[in-house]
This record gives sequence, C-alpha cells and structure tokens, in this order.
Amino acid sequence: MHPQYEKPLMSRAVELGNSGDGRALPELLELMNSPSAQVRRLAVSAVGKLVALADSATAVAGLTVHLRDTHPQVRQYAVKALKAYGTAAAGAVQDICDIAENPAETEYNRRDAKIAVEVIREALRIAEEQAVHTCQRCGTRVDADEFVRSRRAFDRPYCDKCLDETYLRRRNFDTQVELNKTIRAKDGTLVQSEGERLIAEWLSANNIRYRYDERIKIIQGYSVRPDFYLPEFDVYIEYWGMDTIDYKIGMLMKQKLYQQEGKRLISLYPEDKNELDVVLGKKLKTFYLETDFTALRNDRKTL
Repeated sequence: MHPQYEKPLMSRAVELGNSGDGRALPELLELMNSPSAQVRRLAVSAVGKLVALADSATAVAGLTVHLRDTHPQVRQYAVKALKAYGTAAAGAVQDICDIAENPAETEYNRRDAKIAVEVIREALRIAEEQAVHTCQRCGTRVDADEFVRSRRAFDRPYCDKCLDETYLRRRNFDTQVELNKTIRAKDGTLVQSEGERLIAEWLSANNIRYRYDERIKIIQGYSVRPDFYLPEFDVYIEYWGMDTIDYKIGMLMKQKLYQQEGKRLISLYPEDKNELDVVLGKKLKTFYLETDFTALRNDRKTL
C-alpha cells in the first residue's frame, strides 16, 4: 500500500484505539482486513484497548482470525490483545497454544503466546473455581478482571487501587529519570552521568548498536532498565557510578537477577573511566573472542 493511503489509516486506527468508545469496533474490524500489515497491526492493538468497552465476543472473534496473519507482528499484537480479554478469550486458547508450540514461529511470539495462555487459563480458573488471589501490595482479594488488568500492566496481581498507585509511582519515577538525562553524548543520546557518556561514545565509535535505559523483561514478572543493552551481542552493560548504601543494595539485587537468569552482564565502575577503551573492549571479548573492535570502526555501518 502506498504511504499516501497507508498513513491516514494507521493514524485512524490509533485514534480509534485511544477513543475509549466501544462503537469504534466495527470500523477497527474493517481496518484489520487492510492489505497493509502496519494498519492491521495498529487496528489489532486498538481492539485490545477496548476491553470492557466493546462487545467481547465480536472483538475476540476478529482477533482470533489474526492469529494466523501472514505478518508476525500482527500475530503478536493479536495474542496480546486476546490476553487482555481474559475469560472472554477462552475459545482462542487452543489457537494461541498452537503459536506457543510452533517451532517455526518467531521466538517473541512463542513467548508472548505462552504468557497469554497462562493468563487466560488463570482468569478462567478464578472465574470458575473462585480461586483467591491477593494483591501483592495490600493483601486484599483480587477478582478475575483485576487479575487480568494487573497482569497485563505489571505481570503481578494488584487490586485496582494499588494498580493505579503503582502505575503513578512508576510514571513519576520514569519522569524523574528522564529529567536526570542532561548529558549529551556525541551521537545525541542523553545520559545521566559522565561515565555513561563515555560508554555511549565508545560504543558509537565502534559502531555497536545499543539501546539506552529501556525497560526489558528478562524474567516472568520482573523487568530491568539496563544502562545499555547491545542487541547484536545480547549483552547488558551497567555502569555502577554511586557509592551509597541503598544504591549498593540495589546493585547487588540487580546483579543477582542477571546472574540467575544467565544473562551476559558487563559491570563498569568509575575507576574504569580512564581506561574504558581497554576495559570495555576486553570485557566484551570475554564473550566474543573473535571480535576486533578496531576493525569494527572501519568495516561496519555507523549508527
């Protein structure tokens, strides 16, 4: 589809998803049949936002069809949307299981499908057997809808009150982190410390792609915000730049989480700044001995 026609449809799908109006469902179902995979993906995602607002049976039926979409990201968003519908998506469980167990499917779709099946089945168990789940924060009983909403947002059981408070606290924390990013690396990335700036510039100089300070799920129910993640090498870099007791406790907990999940972690400290080129290059080579970072500067495309 030509971008001239595709972009307005993409914008319309996003608009309908954010409208909070269940009457948007028929139009979204039409958009889900677009020849553009990007339009279908956004329309499927939008239907997932209309939980409790649109007719669940109609929404689930439309989403289930797209579990067999030709584009993997459309399938991914269909899985995530069906998870949000909880017990209403009971009829789609077997189709989602097929994705989870299909070796030809993408790894991220198999992972998300497995999680979706667990959430839907647990929601069904709560509804059918009246199983008791308690809020992780306040200990009050969590009903089926609260369970689905909180698992969707944080992968943990929260009552609606604690879910709102947790969401607000995380949003405030994320805002504060963004405000602390005042140091600009040469590639334009805003970071929080001089040590992080040096790391970002070393990675850029070696044409190593990185993601800075993004929340990444590495274990069911938990996520981390590594200072740097190198997707090509599947390596995490943390710059431990503070010396307070609370900071060190958090550092040890985070290092333990990386270790127990078998993640490749490179830890850097303030004393490494003066010899970063040697230290970081050496630590990366413990994972990839064949890598010549000097050659990378000349042979690979820049960021």
